[in-house]
Amino acid sequence: MPHATASWLVDNTALSFEQIADFCGLHILEVQAIADDTAATKLTGRDPVRAHELTMEEIEKGQANPDYRLKMQKGPEQVRRTKGPRYTPVSKRQDKPDGIAWIIRNHPEISDGQIGKLIGTTRTTIQAIRERSHWNIANIVPKDPVTLGLCSQRELDAIVAKAAKAAGIEAPTDTRLEGDREALISELRAEREQAARDAEAAADAEQAGDGEAEAKPKFEDPFAR
Repeated sequence: MPHATASWLVDNTALSFEQIADFCGLHILEVQAIADDTAATKLTGRDPVRAHELTMEEIEKGQANPDYRLKMQKGPEQVRRTKGPRYTPVSKRQDKPDGIAWIIRNHPEISDGQIGKLIGTTRTTIQAIRERSHWNIANIVPKDPVTLGLCSQRELDAIVAKAAKAAGIEAPTDTRLEGDREALISELRAEREQAARDAEAAADAEQAGDGEAEAKPKFEDPFAR
């Protein structure tokens, strides 16, 4: 629960956003959004000290030195799947061919065995889609299996990296946010400051309007001339 842990660290410590992002495995802008209460949902903080993932001594080291990187005392319990084929809800089983086709098209280095374990399908089905002999091939549209809910992004990335290493090719890396962190942070801060200035100007204008309304008489006496 990295976002909930980050929320707790933001509210209860003086750690920098960089330290929290590094410890929780988040982007710094996600931590900034949590601190600014601009996240999509209100998060309930999760105490990593009570979960025995951090100690107060470790947090104090981080607060004393902004360049210090927190060390996890104990990793969170991993959910381990029992042996056997991956279970897929009935509502998502019809999406399996689309997910298989996407992997075949975008990551041909992944073996049939790896696809079978990731998606929870058989080699026969995978081979039929590869050879375009599947009974429903006309209606199969390649779609990201993560978007379809057939696997997690972490599981897909791990298999892609493993297959790329075995094939002797470089695994693809996400560079969309590389080099623009400072620019995005500056933009976010500028927007927040501008919003504060706009709110202050609106409040001043409202107060000025109230003052003019009090100074101006509500009606003019025609006999006072």
